[in-house]
Amino acid sequence: MTTSGLPLEGAFYPTRNLGPATSVVVFLHGYGASGDDLIDFSAFFTGNMPDTAFYAPDAPEPCEIAPFGFQWFSLEEFDPDMLRRDPRSLPRALEDMRAGAETHAGLLNDYLSAVMERHGIGPERLAVVGFSQGTMMALQVALRREVPVAALIGFSGALTGASRLADEIRCRPPVLLIHGDADEMVPFGAMSLAEHALAEAGVDVRTHACRGLGHGIDEQGLFVARNFLFHRLETES
Repeated sequence: MTTSGLPLEGAFYPTRNLGPATSVVVFLHGYGASGDDLIDFSAFFTGNMPDTAFYAPDAPEPCEIAPFGFQWFSLEEFDPDMLRRDPRSLPRALEDMRAGAETHAGLLNDYLSAVMERHGIGPERLAVVGFSQGTMMALQVALRREVPVAALIGFSGALTGASRLADEIRCRPPVLLIHGDADEMVPFGAMSLAEHALAEAGVDVRTHACRGLGHGIDEQGLFVARNFLFHRLETES
Protein backbone atom coordinates (compact mmCIF):
# COMPACT_ATOMS: atom_id res chain seq x y z
CA MET A 1 0.00 0.00 0.00
CA THR A 2 1.24 3.49 -0.85
CA THR A 3 0.17 6.88 0.43
CA SER A 4 -1.08 8.01 -2.98
CA GLY A 5 -4.62 9.31 -2.91
CA LEU A 6 -4.23 10.80 0.58
CA PRO A 7 -4.22 14.57 1.16
CA LEU A 8 -0.49 14.42 1.99
CA GLU A 9 2.27 12.28 0.51
CA GLY A 10 4.85 10.59 2.70
CA ALA A 11 6.25 7.39 4.13
CA PHE A 12 4.34 4.24 5.05
CA TYR A 13 5.21 1.16 7.12
CA PRO A 14 2.81 -1.82 6.97
CA THR A 15 1.75 -4.16 9.74
CA ARG A 16 4.37 -6.66 10.86
CA ASN A 17 2.38 -9.58 9.50
CA LEU A 18 1.45 -7.64 6.33
CA GLY A 19 -2.21 -8.22 7.13
CA PRO A 20 -4.99 -5.66 7.54
CA ALA A 21 -4.30 -2.97 10.11
CA THR A 22 -6.56 -2.80 13.14
CA SER A 23 -4.89 0.40 14.33
CA VAL A 24 -2.75 3.17 12.86
CA VAL A 25 -0.02 5.48 14.17
CA VAL A 26 0.68 8.74 12.32
CA PHE A 27 4.07 10.40 12.84
CA LEU A 28 4.38 14.16 12.28
CA HIS A 29 7.92 15.34 11.61
CA GLY A 30 9.60 18.54 12.69
CA TYR A 31 10.64 21.70 10.91
CA GLY A 32 13.00 21.10 8.00
CA ALA A 33 12.60 17.32 8.08
CA SER A 34 10.36 14.82 6.28
CA GLY A 35 8.32 11.74 7.01
CA ASP A 36 11.34 9.61 6.21
CA ASP A 37 13.03 10.95 9.35
CA LEU A 38 10.44 9.33 11.62
CA ILE A 39 9.11 6.30 9.80
CA ASP A 40 12.02 4.08 10.87
CA PHE A 41 10.79 4.33 14.47
CA SER A 42 7.92 2.10 13.35
CA ALA A 43 10.22 -0.92 13.64
CA PHE A 44 10.65 -0.16 17.35
CA PHE A 45 6.90 -0.06 17.97
CA THR A 46 5.64 -2.83 15.72
CA GLY A 47 7.13 -5.62 17.83
CA ASN A 48 4.48 -4.89 20.46
CA MET A 49 1.81 -3.88 17.97
CA PRO A 50 1.90 -6.36 15.05
CA ASP A 51 -1.46 -5.25 13.63
CA THR A 52 -0.62 -1.54 13.53
CA ALA A 53 0.28 0.36 10.36
CA PHE A 54 2.39 3.50 10.44
CA TYR A 55 2.25 6.68 8.36
CA ALA A 56 4.61 9.64 8.27
CA PRO A 57 3.38 12.36 5.89
CA ASP A 58 5.55 15.15 4.56
CA ALA A 59 4.39 18.61 5.60
CA PRO A 60 2.82 20.54 2.71
CA GLU A 61 5.39 23.34 2.42
CA PRO A 62 9.05 23.13 1.34
CA CYS A 63 11.20 24.35 4.20
CA GLU A 64 12.44 27.92 3.89
CA ILE A 65 15.89 27.03 5.25
CA ALA A 66 16.28 23.36 4.27
CA PRO A 67 15.68 22.80 0.54
CA PHE A 68 15.22 19.04 0.89
CA GLY A 69 12.95 19.26 3.91
CA PHE A 70 9.42 20.42 4.69
CA GLN A 71 7.63 22.65 7.17
CA TRP A 72 4.14 22.76 8.64
CA PHE A 73 4.45 26.54 8.92
CA SER A 74 7.08 29.25 8.57
CA LEU A 75 9.34 30.29 11.44
CA GLU A 76 10.89 33.26 9.64
CA GLU A 77 9.23 35.76 11.97
CA PHE A 78 10.53 34.10 15.14
CA ASP A 79 13.93 34.28 16.77
CA PRO A 80 14.70 30.94 18.46
CA ASP A 81 17.90 32.36 19.94
CA MET A 82 15.79 34.92 21.81
CA LEU A 83 13.73 32.11 23.30
CA ARG A 84 16.85 30.40 24.58
CA ARG A 85 18.32 33.61 25.98
CA ASP A 86 15.16 34.73 27.72
CA PRO A 87 12.72 31.97 28.78
CA ARG A 88 10.21 34.66 29.79
CA SER A 89 9.56 35.28 26.10
CA LEU A 90 8.46 31.68 25.46
CA PRO A 91 4.76 31.97 26.38
CA ARG A 92 4.25 35.03 24.17
CA ALA A 93 6.12 33.45 21.26
CA LEU A 94 3.99 30.31 21.48
CA GLU A 95 0.87 32.46 21.44
CA ASP A 96 2.13 34.15 18.28
CA MET A 97 2.84 30.78 16.65
CA ARG A 98 -0.81 29.80 16.91
CA ALA A 99 -1.56 31.41 13.56
CA GLY A 100 1.17 29.31 11.95
CA ALA A 101 -0.14 26.08 13.44
CA GLU A 102 -3.61 26.90 12.10
CA THR A 103 -2.36 27.32 8.52
CA HIS A 104 -2.54 23.66 7.52
CA ALA A 105 -4.55 22.31 10.46
CA GLY A 106 -7.53 21.61 8.19
CA LEU A 107 -5.36 19.70 5.72
CA LEU A 108 -3.84 17.57 8.47
CA ASN A 109 -7.28 16.93 9.93
CA ASP A 110 -8.46 15.72 6.52
CA TYR A 111 -5.38 13.51 6.27
CA LEU A 112 -6.14 11.79 9.58
CA SER A 113 -9.72 11.19 8.49
CA ALA A 114 -8.57 9.79 5.14
CA VAL A 115 -6.14 7.36 6.80
CA MET A 116 -8.89 6.07 9.07
CA GLU A 117 -11.25 5.65 6.14
CA ARG A 118 -8.60 3.78 4.19
CA HIS A 119 -8.27 1.20 6.97
CA GLY A 120 -11.88 1.18 8.10
CA ILE A 121 -11.05 2.20 11.66
CA GLY A 122 -12.41 4.82 14.04
CA PRO A 123 -10.46 7.47 15.97
CA GLU A 124 -10.25 5.14 18.97
CA ARG A 125 -7.83 3.06 16.87
CA LEU A 126 -5.65 5.99 15.77
CA ALA A 127 -2.65 7.51 17.56
CA VAL A 128 -0.73 10.64 16.58
CA VAL A 129 2.96 11.07 17.44
CA GLY A 130 4.65 14.41 16.79
CA PHE A 131 8.18 15.70 17.02
CA SER A 132 9.00 19.40 17.53
CA GLN A 133 6.85 21.37 15.07
CA GLY A 134 4.97 18.13 14.44
CA THR A 135 3.99 18.11 18.13
CA MET A 136 2.58 21.62 17.74
CA MET A 137 0.48 20.39 14.82
CA ALA A 138 -0.65 17.26 16.65
CA LEU A 139 -1.90 19.31 19.59
CA GLN A 140 -3.51 21.90 17.33
CA VAL A 141 -5.50 19.32 15.35
CA ALA A 142 -6.23 16.38 17.64
CA LEU A 143 -7.73 18.47 20.44
CA ARG A 144 -10.21 20.07 18.04
CA ARG A 145 -11.63 16.93 16.42
CA GLU A 146 -15.16 15.80 17.27
CA VAL A 147 -14.02 12.44 18.69
CA PRO A 148 -10.71 11.87 20.50
CA VAL A 149 -7.97 9.72 19.03
CA ALA A 150 -6.63 6.86 21.12
CA ALA A 151 -3.42 8.65 22.08
CA LEU A 152 -1.36 11.73 21.33
CA ILE A 153 2.38 11.77 21.99
CA GLY A 154 4.53 14.86 21.60
CA PHE A 155 8.32 14.74 21.56
CA SER A 156 10.35 17.94 22.06
CA GLY A 157 7.48 20.21 21.12
CA ALA A 158 5.12 22.84 22.49
CA LEU A 159 1.51 23.93 22.69
CA THR A 160 0.68 27.01 20.65
CA GLY A 161 -2.21 29.33 21.45
CA ALA A 162 -2.72 28.05 24.99
CA SER A 163 -4.90 31.04 25.90
CA ARG A 164 -7.58 29.94 23.41
CA LEU A 165 -7.53 26.23 24.15
CA ALA A 166 -10.33 26.24 26.72
CA ASP A 167 -12.67 27.86 24.20
CA GLU A 168 -11.65 25.73 21.23
CA ILE A 169 -11.07 22.25 22.64
CA ARG A 170 -13.63 19.72 21.41
CA CYS A 171 -12.23 16.42 22.67
CA ARG A 172 -9.72 15.23 25.22
CA PRO A 173 -7.47 12.39 24.08
CA PRO A 174 -4.84 11.10 26.52
CA VAL A 175 -1.61 13.03 25.97
CA LEU A 176 2.01 12.13 26.71
CA LEU A 177 4.68 14.83 26.42
CA ILE A 178 8.35 13.83 26.28
CA HIS A 179 11.15 16.40 26.29
CA GLY A 180 14.90 16.50 26.78
CA ASP A 181 16.00 18.76 29.62
CA ALA A 182 19.00 19.90 27.54
CA ASP A 183 16.95 20.81 24.45
CA GLU A 184 18.81 23.55 22.59
CA MET A 185 16.01 24.25 20.09
CA VAL A 186 12.64 24.11 21.88
CA PRO A 187 13.19 25.11 25.52
CA PHE A 188 12.50 22.41 28.09
CA GLY A 189 10.10 24.80 29.83
CA ALA A 190 7.69 24.41 26.92
CA MET A 191 6.69 21.02 28.31
CA SER A 192 5.52 22.38 31.67
CA LEU A 193 3.67 25.23 29.96
CA ALA A 194 1.82 22.71 27.77
CA GLU A 195 1.16 20.38 30.70
CA HIS A 196 -0.43 23.17 32.73
CA ALA A 197 -2.64 24.42 29.89
CA LEU A 198 -3.77 20.91 28.95
CA ALA A 199 -4.58 19.99 32.53
CA GLU A 200 -6.53 23.23 32.94
CA ALA A 201 -8.56 22.23 29.89
CA GLY A 202 -9.39 18.85 31.43
CA VAL A 203 -6.97 16.75 29.38
CA ASP A 204 -5.38 13.64 30.89
CA VAL A 205 -1.75 14.66 30.32
CA ARG A 206 1.45 12.95 31.41
CA THR A 207 5.03 14.09 31.00
CA HIS A 208 8.45 12.51 30.88
CA ALA A 209 11.77 14.34 31.07
CA CYS A 210 14.78 12.78 29.34
CA ARG A 211 17.85 13.74 31.33
CA GLY A 212 20.71 15.22 29.33
CA LEU A 213 18.88 14.93 26.01
CA GLY A 214 18.98 17.76 23.50
CA HIS A 215 16.53 18.28 20.67
CA GLY A 216 15.87 14.71 19.69
CA ILE A 217 14.39 11.34 20.57
CA ASP A 218 16.32 8.82 22.64
CA GLU A 219 15.77 5.19 23.57
CA GLN A 220 14.39 6.09 26.98
CA GLY A 221 11.71 8.27 25.43
CA LEU A 222 10.87 5.60 22.86
CA PHE A 223 10.29 3.00 25.57
CA VAL A 224 7.98 5.36 27.44
CA ALA A 225 6.10 6.16 24.23
CA ARG A 226 5.80 2.50 23.23
CA ASN A 227 4.30 1.58 26.58
CA PHE A 228 1.83 4.46 26.31
CA LEU A 229 0.76 3.42 22.82
CA PHE A 230 0.52 -0.27 23.67
CA HIS A 231 -1.89 0.31 26.52
CA ARG A 232 -4.12 2.51 24.38
CA LEU A 233 -4.07 0.55 21.14
CA GLU A 234 -3.37 -3.09 21.89
CA THR A 235 -4.85 -3.64 25.34
CA GLU A 236 -8.07 -1.83 24.39
CA SER A 237 -8.60 -3.49 21.00
